[in-house]
Amino acid sequence: MSKDIGNTKKDVMTIEQKALAINLDAKRYGSIVEIGAAQEVARQFFKAGAAAGTIAKTMSAYDMQVSDEIYGKAGRYVSRERVEQMKDKEYELVVKRLGKVRHEESTFFSYAGTFAAKSYKSNNECHGWIGLRLQLEPNSEPSDIVLHVRMLEKTAELQAETLGLFGVNLIYGAFNYYKTPEKIIETLLDNIGQDKLEVDFIDFSGAFFEKVENRLMNLHLIREWLTRAVMFNEKGDSVVPSEAFYKRSPMVVRGSFRPPTNIHMNMFEAGWKQFCEHDDLAEKGAMKIAEITMAELVSGDSDDADFLARVDMLTKLGCHVMVSDYLRFFRLRSYLRQFTHAPIGIVLSVLDFDYLFDEKYYDGLEGGILEAMGKLFPDNTHVYVYPSSLDDDVVNLSNVKVEDHHQHLLDYLVVNNKLVDAKYAEPEKRAIFTSEILKSIQAGQSDWKEIVPKQVAEYIVKHKIFGYPK
Repeated sequence: MSKDIGNTKKDVMTIEQKALAINLDAKRYGSIVEIGAAQEVARQFFKAGAAAGTIAKTMSAYDMQVSDEIYGKAGRYVSRERVEQMKDKEYELVVKRLGKVRHEESTFFSYAGTFAAKSYKSNNECHGWIGLRLQLEPNSEPSDIVLHVRMLEKTAELQAETLGLFGVNLIYGAFNYYKTPEKIIETLLDNIGQDKLEVDFIDFSGAFFEKVENRLMNLHLIREWLTRAVMFNEKGDSVVPSEAFYKRSPMVVRGSFRPPTNIHMNMFEAGWKQFCEHDDLAEKGAMKIAEITMAELVSGDSDDADFLARVDMLTKLGCHVMVSDYLRFFRLRSYLRQFTHAPIGIVLSVLDFDYLFDEKYYDGLEGGILEAMGKLFPDNTHVYVYPSSLDDDVVNLSNVKVEDHHQHLLDYLVVNNKLVDAKYAEPEKRAIFTSEILKSIQAGQSDWKEIVPKQVAEYIVKHKIFGYPK
């Protein structure tokens, strides 16, 4: 991530100022429980002073058996299931014990976090779940925020310190910006800076967040540089990427999908059939991923409704959807490899070769295009090149044109089966460009319905999207 986050903004409150503001607000009162990365959130409130005005209880049920005794069994201790148990139990207790003795303007909260911080014994995945349940007005029903974070620092001590700052930002933001949840997201990394912590999932629910569209909130995580990618499952729900990819074999087709076309579907079908020939991957959890880059998403006149429509249509077609800011293919492969050691498949249109072999996209890499290709093709990654029909000729790996000084590189990749033809492809008689389809849709014509899946055509007509005449 490259965006400078918050640290240098003159109008950003310090962590101490935020913690003290909460401590001095007589209405806010609750519990903070943290497992696995010290008790840094609570420490920030104590350090700011006047914490007796905010904190009813702090605790770390670090031992697994003790944690089970308090919160009940959980399949995994660093999981959404566990943090929900913690959050709900602590909120119930603070309201039960203090609801009738605190002043009537009190609003109660519970903050819970469970983390797998850096271990001195192993190179483990450093991540965690955070849950916040809070009343936003006296006597109101509670509202909830649940997040998944990835800790990027090298030591457990640094990770714990960052999580402490993050927790204060979350609690302060939730109480003060709940009417504009985007701002809660925008202030999560105040006073923290980039490349220390990543938020790749967020979920708002409850009385004051009933109208929040969580898919847009997760998209906002990328816009605000809190993560590089977000995921949506086949039902269209936001999911944690690391959990979605765990031990599974992703096969990715990249596109704008505005709208999804018959060619997109044939790319999936052809790539899937060829990909699953490797070790019966279909039976071992292979998954179809439609990936949209942020560059594709923000191009043209697309808006939030446009984005949600693409997610809905693609999931109805049986795909998971991934939105990322990985413009270069080798970065996408590296991201996926973090979460799975299983085979990775990428279906690449031959029309993308102008981009794939354009050296300007590899500025900043010491080894330039050679380094990029080396990072794209290692360790069980399969790239299938989908042909296209241009000027009545089928263009594939045997006749695609690249710059003369790249021809030897292309030949090497083909001879060594790094790039292989999508052998099951059935390309249209001519290339289909989404820009042409959009013009046809917006003009009220009907010819476009023949070149998109039936479900897509029905969705566009029903919801009047992509400029379909109302």
